[in-house]
Amino acid sequence: MLIGDSKSIEKGERNLLLDHDEQKSEKSFSSKLYNFCARHICVLNMLDLPNIDSIPSNQGVHAFILLVANGQHVSHYRSGMQWLEKTFGKQCFPYVITVVTHNPHENCENAITDLKTFSSFSKERYQKSKKRMDEEELVTLLEKIDVMISENRPPCCSFLTTDMKEEKKEKTKYNSLCEEGIATGLFDDDRSGKTTKGPEGAGVYKPNAWSRWFFTPWSKINIISMFKSKSNEQSRNTPEENFQKNHQNEVEVLFSRLQERREQKFSSADFLKIHPPLKQITDTPKKDVAQAFFQRLMTLDYRARSIPVQPDSSEGNHSQSDSISESDSTDDNDLDAFFSTNVDSSQSKQDHVHPMDIQMVVFHCSDSFLKQNMITKLSQCQYALPLLVPDPAAAEIECPLWTFRQIRKTWKKTEIRDNSKSVTIKSLPICKAETPLVSFFRLGSLSQSKSQLMNTLINDRHNTFFHRNCPGSTKSRHLMDGVVEIAWYCPAGKDNDSFSDCIGFCNLHGDSLLMEKQREILTEISSVLVVLVPALEKGQESSKVISTLIRSPNPLIVLTADNDCGAVQIKPQKYKVGLKDRSQSDVSEELRRIIGKILSGSNKSFSLELMSNISGVRVDEDDTVCQNGKSAAMNIVKVIQDMDVSRIKDTFLPCQGQLWHEWCRTNKERFHLRGNIEKEKSQKDQQLIQIRQKQCDASCSELMKSFTDSLMSLEQKDKEYFLKWTQILIDELSSKDLSAILQNYDEKWSEVLTLKKKHDKSDQLKVKQTELEQISQKLQAATFGLEHIFREMSQIYEAHQSLKRQTHCRHTEWVKYPELAADLMISGHPMELMDGDAGHVPLTWISGLLQEVIKKLGDQRVFVLSVLGVQSSGKSTMLNTMFGLHFAVSAGRCTKGAYMQLLKLSEEIKTDFKFDYVLVVDTEGLRALELEGPNILHHDNELATFVVGLGNITLINIFGENPAEMQDILQIVVQAFMRMKKVQLSPSCVFVHQNVTDITAAEKNMDGKRRLQEKLDKMAQLAAKEEGFNAECFSDVIAFDVQKDVKYFAQLWEGSPPMAPPNPGYSESVQELKSIILSKASESDGIKLSHFSSKIQDLWNALMNENFVFSFKNTQEISVYRKLEIQYGNWTWALRSEMLTIENRLYPQIKKGKFDEIELSDLSKEMSKTYEQIKTEITKYFEKDADKEILVQWRGRFENKIKEFHEELLTGVKRKLDEVIQQKKACKKLDEKKTDFENKLLQKSKELAHELREIIKDEKELRMQFDFVWSHWIKESTSDTKPIEDINLEEDQLTVLKDLGFEWNLCHKLKHSKQYKNLPKTGDYFHYVHFRKYHTINAALKYVGVKHWSHEDQEQIRSFIKNAEQQSLQIIQSKPVATRGYTSTYLHEVAKNVQENVTEFESKRKFTLKKEFTVELLLFIFHQTAGWILQSHKFYKDNNDVLTYLNSKKNEYFNIFTSFCKGSSSAVVFGEMICQKLKVSAVEAVCNQTAVDLAGELRCNVPAFNGNRLNLEKHVLKDLAEKEDFNKFMTYIRDPREQVEEFIKMQVYIYMFIENNNKALKILQKNADNIQKFISQTLFETTENIKTKKGDINMWVKKFSSSLSCKLTIGTISCQNFRDIKNFDFLSDEIEKGLQIITKEMKDLPLTQVINNRQKPDKILIDQLCNCCWERCPFCAAVCTNTIKDHSPDKHSVPFHRPSGVNGWHYRGTVELNNDFCTTSVTSDQSFYPSPESENTIPFKLYQTAGGEYASWSITADGSMLPYWKWFVCRFQKEIEDYYKKKFQDRGEIPSEWRNYSKEEALRSLDEMCSL
Repeated sequence: MLIGDSKSIEKGERNLLLDHDEQKSEKSFSSKLYNFCARHICVLNMLDLPNIDSIPSNQGVHAFILLVANGQHVSHYRSGMQWLEKTFGKQCFPYVITVVTHNPHENCENAITDLKTFSSFSKERYQKSKKRMDEEELVTLLEKIDVMISENRPPCCSFLTTDMKEEKKEKTKYNSLCEEGIATGLFDDDRSGKTTKGPEGAGVYKPNAWSRWFFTPWSKINIISMFKSKSNEQSRNTPEENFQKNHQNEVEVLFSRLQERREQKFSSADFLKIHPPLKQITDTPKKDVAQAFFQRLMTLDYRARSIPVQPDSSEGNHSQSDSISESDSTDDNDLDAFFSTNVDSSQSKQDHVHPMDIQMVVFHCSDSFLKQNMITKLSQCQYALPLLVPDPAAAEIECPLWTFRQIRKTWKKTEIRDNSKSVTIKSLPICKAETPLVSFFRLGSLSQSKSQLMNTLINDRHNTFFHRNCPGSTKSRHLMDGVVEIAWYCPAGKDNDSFSDCIGFCNLHGDSLLMEKQREILTEISSVLVVLVPALEKGQESSKVISTLIRSPNPLIVLTADNDCGAVQIKPQKYKVGLKDRSQSDVSEELRRIIGKILSGSNKSFSLELMSNISGVRVDEDDTVCQNGKSAAMNIVKVIQDMDVSRIKDTFLPCQGQLWHEWCRTNKERFHLRGNIEKEKSQKDQQLIQIRQKQCDASCSELMKSFTDSLMSLEQKDKEYFLKWTQILIDELSSKDLSAILQNYDEKWSEVLTLKKKHDKSDQLKVKQTELEQISQKLQAATFGLEHIFREMSQIYEAHQSLKRQTHCRHTEWVKYPELAADLMISGHPMELMDGDAGHVPLTWISGLLQEVIKKLGDQRVFVLSVLGVQSSGKSTMLNTMFGLHFAVSAGRCTKGAYMQLLKLSEEIKTDFKFDYVLVVDTEGLRALELEGPNILHHDNELATFVVGLGNITLINIFGENPAEMQDILQIVVQAFMRMKKVQLSPSCVFVHQNVTDITAAEKNMDGKRRLQEKLDKMAQLAAKEEGFNAECFSDVIAFDVQKDVKYFAQLWEGSPPMAPPNPGYSESVQELKSIILSKASESDGIKLSHFSSKIQDLWNALMNENFVFSFKNTQEISVYRKLEIQYGNWTWALRSEMLTIENRLYPQIKKGKFDEIELSDLSKEMSKTYEQIKTEITKYFEKDADKEILVQWRGRFENKIKEFHEELLTGVKRKLDEVIQQKKACKKLDEKKTDFENKLLQKSKELAHELREIIKDEKELRMQFDFVWSHWIKESTSDTKPIEDINLEEDQLTVLKDLGFEWNLCHKLKHSKQYKNLPKTGDYFHYVHFRKYHTINAALKYVGVKHWSHEDQEQIRSFIKNAEQQSLQIIQSKPVATRGYTSTYLHEVAKNVQENVTEFESKRKFTLKKEFTVELLLFIFHQTAGWILQSHKFYKDNNDVLTYLNSKKNEYFNIFTSFCKGSSSAVVFGEMICQKLKVSAVEAVCNQTAVDLAGELRCNVPAFNGNRLNLEKHVLKDLAEKEDFNKFMTYIRDPREQVEEFIKMQVYIYMFIENNNKALKILQKNADNIQKFISQTLFETTENIKTKKGDINMWVKKFSSSLSCKLTIGTISCQNFRDIKNFDFLSDEIEKGLQIITKEMKDLPLTQVINNRQKPDKILIDQLCNCCWERCPFCAAVCTNTIKDHSPDKHSVPFHRPSGVNGWHYRGTVELNNDFCTTSVTSDQSFYPSPESENTIPFKLYQTAGGEYASWSITADGSMLPYWKWFVCRFQKEIEDYYKKKFQDRGEIPSEWRNYSKEEALRSLDEMCSL
């Protein structure tokens, strides 16, 4: 309808919208009908018309076009909208489109801005155009009208304009126009087009062509063509043609509203993506209804058929409101309104879409594979399936047979034979099932629902067939009339079954009088016909049909709506049943009885495949592309169709059978080696090659050739059909034999049970059980599916790839196999990851497959979702339901092994994640019934560890509420997660508790979660014991929140199968779980496909070694950790260097007596600046380093280690300084006397000099005189003091031994032999022991003779010696020898302690130690402690013995005496005294600082010192190899620290004295200059200060001494005899002269003095570099290479182990040294004795269970057998054998290839090992 000002538009033939040829008054109504592109538009011209009297009444308008002129647009719009509101009401506003018209070249951009001020204005419904509208502008306008009408509900606005009395007349006039085919453009709002036929209320639906807006897209070409043709004439069609055309229009509109891409079919790829989780069922926009239907159907939610459609936005304000009568509000009028008002339905009803129309739109818009998937899901939802479908675009009927191919039905047939009931299980592809068919159709219209009646027959609790009373049903439907649906009733073998056998039920929708073809087809194929008629009256068309049916041989049941009679048999197999006034249950019961009676006799059966023989029906499988695929698949099936299915795999798939299983077994045996491991390993490798060769030779079977050729040659669509047909045909083939085998198994099992009940112990039971086992094996062999063919491809590829060549046969396309599989994987096919039959991962194949996927997709990031659960717990069903996956298995069995399927993220959620794909891993069930005994636990643990390790998140599927079953799976799962934590992998998990009876009960769920948490905690504790892990609860193992990470599922079926539909609650639970998964996934970075491939390799290789935790190796983490160790060394060195400087600064001050005590807080304050700098560096390193994600796991530990190291430094320095303080206090008495002594000696020296100065000039004579007088002075000074005697340690040692009861001669003999000095390095201690007497000969023989003297015994004695030495040193060093002196009781205490330890050691052994051993041990310990005792006692004597002190001063006072004799002044003499005292302290300071500086230089410049502990170890080993000194090797093996310390000392010596002597001297000279400058500056400042203060010599000395004390210590200086010194400048000059001499002497100091000083460079470096771990491997004695001393919780490890024979390990009871590397041993099946006393052996694989030192080590089974140690064993074989008095022979024979290694290769292998 055009409204507005006529001046806003130009009329005429060039105006396509208003091209009136005739001139009409603008004040009169005019209309014109246009035929635009086969669509009729009526234009009502109401421009300038003030009223609507001339408009036909009771009509509807789709669009009001309000024309407003530019410049006057505001006033025109206001007046136009006011007129519309007055005339039609506000309800017309949503139907208004505003058009602003303008002259050419006129600007009207501001118009929309002005019009926006009106609330009624919509910018989406606005257009500007020229006053003479051209074709482009018209196209745009019509498109906007299209959009508006599609959005408006109802699509047209109705109105009443005339008196109600004229309504009938006007309507009749309008209807006559419609019958003539002339559309007026005013559309009837009766959208259904219903006409009444039959009983009241029944209707036949006829689409009204004029009640919809046109749907064909507009185009400029169409409009121009229309304009040129000026086709204004009306076409006159017949009513039938109009009906067909109207119906077609209705269908097209339906498609356009629900699906925009009808021509581009939906495909499986559109839905095989990760979409957002489905929410609760709510109103859905029409454009999304089709997709929502299918997505919900994929989740097995049968409510997909009841999705409400969201009203259009234009109806939003009134769609839900009630219609209001327009009559006046009076009592009478209100009463009239109740009886007469007929409110327009368009205002009170939404424009609903019939649910079955939605289903059929999706069906028609899907490709064949998606249709098949859809029909399969409908079948699972227990819905009827379309059997005959009229093509909406063509006049033909199609049977979608292809869509039924994946459906399999299982039922139990009940038969009565000889008065006994027999139940037979049947399971068939539904296409192959031959069943009776009962068909229903109606003739005419009935008030009763046919479909609802059928539902009561099949399943009265479920709407199998959609009927008029189902939710969402509407009167109008457009795609279901003429559709025949089919459903099957499958009995459960119970007494309450409706029928005893499977029966098909067909339902023809609509009036069958109008669908003659479908009716005839059903009559032809049905076993029983059930016809519903409104009445049985002669002369009606329905009566003719009934008559025909009665004459046919088909059994017939007629249900009549006008009769209330019960069932009446008119003639044999012809029945009549009344429906009137009868309950549906009564009718259905009678029908059930009649149908059962009819079918109990002989009757024809129906099979879906017979539909291809029906004339007039097009079968979808006849399409060329489908036939091409089927033909290729048939070529494969022909090869195997006549063969016993249990022999197919052995015959045509030989590579995956015995050969592959043998390969897997042999490969696993490589990790279970026995005997001579090296020799056996070589044999196994050769066997593997031979098996691969056999696989290559057998890889040319006809079946595989045909299959792979088809994959490579077929087009993509043909290939998809080929794979589907192959799977279908193989399943059909195998299911036949499987059914027979299962039946046989069931019978045999029943016989076994019967015999067991009788407690039959005869051989008959054993025979039956053997037969049962044979049937079971045959059942396993008979499982054959498409996955087995792909498995064969994988084995062919692996065999050829391992041999790196092709076979001689024509089958040479194996290199393309991974690419073929990659294409299938990308397209959505699941691929086998682990072979469930062999229990092995084909690593080469998986690697090649994923590599091809990467080539095609790029190295995409994927999120890995895996699932674990018990067998048959619904894991695959859950994944398929959640994501629409296809984890299909062969007929008759559960998933075996593991499968992976790749899913792409949909575009709508892709931006929310950091990865592109989700990789879903489905696994076989735990606790599989096929496995028996211990195999179950091992297999389950292996599978769980592998799957948990692969997944970023793992779903733990728990089925049922049986606590025992739950406990079994939880123990396996917890152990798997514990292993992941121990190898630094951090997957997450969600527990899915399925089949919970009441998931809505919050209280019950909380109790269930509590019990689950308790069980998880308990399992964690049990697993922790087994895995050697510290865990009290499950959250100690993995981040787990029982409130969020546990999901309860409703049971899958809503009732009892086989007729039960899926439970909608299950679908809702799946979607909630999907939300949880995606929420967790959004926080994950996923993993690259290349890393995922590597992870598979790492996990599986570790699992092959059985001890997973100690076999899993993360190379990247190892590399990052080693770099961190180097940084740790730098940080600790910075702290140590600063602490050494602080120590050197405090030491002289303490010696001066400045401090009585040192507090830790004082030291900490001194260190604070450096410590804070180091902490800042640590923070920066962990936060900025490129590997910060890996480093984060160690940050806290290393920060704590630096803190501990800092505290250790503080404590260590405080302890040393405290010792100095204690020593200073111990010397207090002597220090108090020193001043008095020195004053006396100085005075006497001065007096003697004055006496002799003029008398004696000869220096020798002066010396003699001084010596004589000196001895007199000393005697006089010490007359009342007892001197401290020297000690005689050797005499004391022998005395102590004698006191302990040892013979003097024995002690003297052993003392002088000096053999005791090498006691710890002795190779064999056999001659030191006595064996105890045994009660049995066998026990005695075990320990008699060298052959039974074990390596463990030797090592325990050696370890005992080492421990005794360390313990004794600790005892001695705890004694106050340096402060109180030595006493022999200290030796007595040590000796007594050693003797007690020997006794205790013997008590735990089966041998005793000879007394010679005890004596030698004591002599060795005395020898080791002697050095410390002598040094400490000397220190004590030097600092406490007056005589010693005075004698030390003799030269000093002789020099003073000489100076006085020469006439030197007091200042000169005093200056000499000062210099003499300065020299001692300055030399010490220079040497100490030089030692620190040299240590820093060495650490930076010597390669062995500037890395981590592993780097140092490498250089030590290189040094040993280069020198080839066997004794040094053995020292390294026996006491690695001793050899490392020796190496450090040697490197320091080489650096200082050989390679960098000049550099070391320069450092010394630099420090000498620094000390000289310091003293000179102090001297100058002191002199100036005293001169200013006019102080005396005492003040000068005090000030000078105090200023020097921060670096130097000056001994006691007495000023009593030098008070005459006043000229301090002269004194200063004299001291400067002496200082120059001292400096020169310091610069000329030998570097040996630096080494022998308090601070030693080698000692500093030893403290730094050896402050690490020194634990040794309990097998090969290789030392742990961790840089941190206490590196808990990390276990000890070393990258280069060595043959155990190097450490003396040998086979018990033999002299055969063991040549196995412990890294190989821990993968073998060998065992060892953990101790000499052990009667039982421990498997090497479980070495940690031996406890003690074994438990603290991680020996990675990585085969890292260094050539270095092979070279060593070969180079020093004789020396090793002589040392241990054993031989490398028999089991310990050295492999010949070891002797090929050179020393250069050995050294190079060290670099390679450390370069990781």
